[in-house]
Amino acid sequence: MTVIWDKNIKEIIGKVVSDKMAKTIVVSVPMVKVHPLYKKRYTRHKKYYVHDEDQSAWIWDMVKIRADRPRSRLKRWILVDVITKAAV
Repeated sequence: MTVIWDKNIKEIIGKVVSDKMAKTIVVSVPMVKVHPLYKKRYTRHKKYYVHDEDQSAWIWDMVKIRADRPRSRLKRWILVDVITKAAV
């Protein structure tokens, strides 16, 4: 969570899994959960549709995204920063 103008705004780090759309990328964010009975850890992934105005992120890049106003039916996140570029 990041505090911007006295608001708690969500920021997430994930990996770009698709960049085929215009000004939109799909980011997969892994979440580690623990089974309540067996206490085994397992990973779940959630996909977020992210607005990328400059089209600067490519597939397999690690990016930071931030919650934003709804821009379309599925897009509620914007690209903040490209953390690491993928090896070409």
